[in-house]
Amino acid sequence: MSNLRSLVAKVPKAELHLHIEGTLEPELAFAIAERNGLALPYSSVAELRAAYRFANLQEFLDVYYACAGVLIESRDFYELTWAYLERARDDNIRHAEIFFDPQTHTARGIEFPTVVEGICGALEDGWRKFGMSSRLILCFLRHLDESDALETLAAAMPYRDRVVGVGLDSGERGNPPRKFERVFHRAREAGLVPVAHAGEEGPAEYVREALDVLEVVRIDHGNNALDDPDLVAELVRRQIPLTVCPLSNLKLCVVDDMASHPLKRMLELGLVVTVNSDDPAYFGGYVNDNYVAVAEALGLGEADVVKLARNSFEASLLDEADRTRLSGELTAALTSLERSDGSKP
Repeated sequence: MSNLRSLVAKVPKAELHLHIEGTLEPELAFAIAERNGLALPYSSVAELRAAYRFANLQEFLDVYYACAGVLIESRDFYELTWAYLERARDDNIRHAEIFFDPQTHTARGIEFPTVVEGICGALEDGWRKFGMSSRLILCFLRHLDESDALETLAAAMPYRDRVVGVGLDSGERGNPPRKFERVFHRAREAGLVPVAHAGEEGPAEYVREALDVLEVVRIDHGNNALDDPDLVAELVRRQIPLTVCPLSNLKLCVVDDMASHPLKRMLELGLVVTVNSDDPAYFGGYVNDNYVAVAEALGLGEADVVKLARNSFEASLLDEADRTRLSGELTAALTSLERSDGSKP
């Protein structure tokens, strides 16, 4: 497994399922809170970390929203994003597709431009300093009404040069994709690429609704799609990518233990699976940690790791030329590794 760990560290990859608010580490949360004259409902970093024991998605969201409340100024959103990009660089991420939740902030009186300009300032610096490309995806909070989502979409229109897609996140149970049919229709008309969280806690039917009603091009999570063989066959036929988050699934009790995670079965069925970190500050690991954890638990081989990394580029929202370029970087890295140790990953 030591060779596999080395391979995970050295192969270039993309991250396609990352909530930027979910990268807020406790130390940074306390620093920003102090600067903004705010108090977190925790007395220390240690007490906050101790709260990261979640029985379900909602328990996580309660802590997540409390911490996001410290983000007030564009500088805060810049620092949040920059801290993630530095970690992503260390994990050899060459491209990142980042979710943000504007409703979490506008509901607190934070202006939409404050959020977008802070995040995008860091993303632009990530490209200039690290050569890391990125795409920004606006997620609607599914526990709120669609009318709120429509207002958020309208607020995003002046930033069409920065926001490339729309997604759907937050509490899945009782909030089916069809609830947001109109806003996704308008987003598609505006040229925004649709993706959606489905099949994490919700049933396979939610995955089908995301495909048929929201017309998404990618499913975030998608674990419970495996309950419907016909749906699996459609996902394979259409090569709809799944952005899977192993440590998140474990932390939120979507799986009982990593050895029961469905990722290996997904690969065997021919699904386009990618590995991502979701909300890594809360779930105990960034992208490479997720690769290693699932590989160790499921006995994945080097070919599986390479397949997952290549899938990450193929499933991205980049144009064909950039996908080819990044896939070429992966091929070159593998060739270099083969020359250095005499083996073939």
